[in-house]
Amino acid sequence: MKLDFIEHDKLFVDKTNMRYGKKAPDVSDILPTVRKRGVIVPLIVKPANGEDRSGIVAGARRWAADGIVRTEGIDHGPLPCAILEDGDDADAIEASLIENIARLDPDEVTQWETFTRLVKEGREVADISATFGLPELGVKRILALGNLLPRIRDLYRRQEIDAATVRHLTLASKSQQKAWLALYDDADAYCPTGHQLKAWLFGGQSIKAGQALFDVEASGLAVIADLFGEDRYFADSDAFWTAQQAAIAERRAAYLDAGWSDVVIVPRGDYFHGWEYEKAAKRKGGRVYIDVRESGEVSFHEGYVTRKEARRLEKGESIASSEKPARPELTSTLNTYVDLHRHAAVRAALLAHPGTALRLMVAHAIVGSPLWTVRPEPQATRHDEVRESVETCRAEADFDEKRRAVLASLGFSPEEPTVTGGNGDDFGLAGVFLRLLDLSDSAVMAVIAVVIGETLAAGSAAVEAVGTTIGVEMARYWQADDAFFDLLRDKEVLTRLVADLAGEPVAAANAKEKGKTLKQIVRDCLDGANGRAKTEGWVPRWMAFPPSAYTARGGVGSVAAHAKALAARPVDEGADAEDADAPARHESEAVTQPLAA
Repeated sequence: MKLDFIEHDKLFVDKTNMRYGKKAPDVSDILPTVRKRGVIVPLIVKPANGEDRSGIVAGARRWAADGIVRTEGIDHGPLPCAILEDGDDADAIEASLIENIARLDPDEVTQWETFTRLVKEGREVADISATFGLPELGVKRILALGNLLPRIRDLYRRQEIDAATVRHLTLASKSQQKAWLALYDDADAYCPTGHQLKAWLFGGQSIKAGQALFDVEASGLAVIADLFGEDRYFADSDAFWTAQQAAIAERRAAYLDAGWSDVVIVPRGDYFHGWEYEKAAKRKGGRVYIDVRESGEVSFHEGYVTRKEARRLEKGESIASSEKPARPELTSTLNTYVDLHRHAAVRAALLAHPGTALRLMVAHAIVGSPLWTVRPEPQATRHDEVRESVETCRAEADFDEKRRAVLASLGFSPEEPTVTGGNGDDFGLAGVFLRLLDLSDSAVMAVIAVVIGETLAAGSAAVEAVGTTIGVEMARYWQADDAFFDLLRDKEVLTRLVADLAGEPVAAANAKEKGKTLKQIVRDCLDGANGRAKTEGWVPRWMAFPPSAYTARGGVGSVAAHAKALAARPVDEGADAEDADAPARHESEAVTQPLAA
């Protein structure tokens, strides 16, 4: 930086100056001094590209005051100027904001405009904080104004809404901001502000049906409509979030299958701040960010990287990280397929172990579970092929046969879809209780086995604990079908399946073959076709009890649930290690006392 004197008409307000494009500044406080003594404090300027002029970065008010006194016939000569090096816009913006904050505190919207320009020039939040003596949280709050619609920023600039209202609106989605503006414009409507606005944005659990990523009608979830039928809300917010999270997981899997490097789910309570990221193409490592709001609204931001990663891309560097999370071994749909089939097998096998069913039922009663309201496991999936596969498997046929018998013993129609799931009225409860008093102990135990099977959560640690305890043989209930093969898409997993069935030499010889070829080898081994020996009673490792994975990548739901079940198992300090690892088995014969006792 160097000092020099520059004529008034050789200066203009530069675009980096925070007062650029604004109306003429108020100079009444400095005009008497400039009129008497001229401009004493140097202006900060930068040379204009290709022009014999310099742009004023800081000092626009002094320059404006000098222009006024010149019209009065007073000429103090050239103005003292400190000249910045050409091309450093970030330094120029900082200089403008520093001086103006020191003189006339600009409104927060003007600070946001300037801070945003600094961010685009490569300044970090910590740099801005240190330069202007503001806490990092304060800088982030100002930058958060970028989440607001332009009209809301203008209302705040004109002081028509207060700071508390603006801070809460920065947490609102664009659709919520539009809804708030509609209330603001309606003279007859109540428009929440300040802390009332926070309650309006986040209070209660009313979630509109329009926020669902899944098919609301097919989900079977209870929906309440207003008197006009224009707005509908979910009656059970917990049930909504269960279905919504499943739909989000499917969308994430679809993005990964489409070739995106990563898909980040921004959890409820956190927010996707656009100023922290920059656009990047999929081929350059751009990610997808899924922004989940407490209101149930989900936004998908495709093709973004952090600003630091964007700087690396500009330099031609890769943003790939060794810490990049491994792609799950199973897709979400295949995990659902595995969970539902293993769930069906466990509850079918549980029919022969009413003693175990009774113990599990008691555990549910003591601890509770997501299903213990009581309502039956819906075995829900959006994929028709998976649904048909489960509905037609042997395990479901065995369970349905026993369910019909129990319904008949209770005096219900055998066409009822479930034994559980009533509305809980006292009359119905008394009727079922009196009916059970007339049944034998063995008949009541059969009812318990069906009830616990219907209320056993698919994919849970309870399925793992029961299946391992009673030794479920999956080969008895499951065989590979078309739905299974359609869902197999991972070549590494397919290669391990070939090794499982045909041996390592065959797997190594076909490792570079297409997935279609690998699937055919698996089919041939199971069918005994094309000269391959037929393999009887085979099930993938994920479906066996206990389950295991084929790779070290993780992402196998049954393995994770089994680990939870193992972690929950109590260990008797007086028992040796072998006894501690052995599963406790409670067969039906162990229940020797009659229920009537």
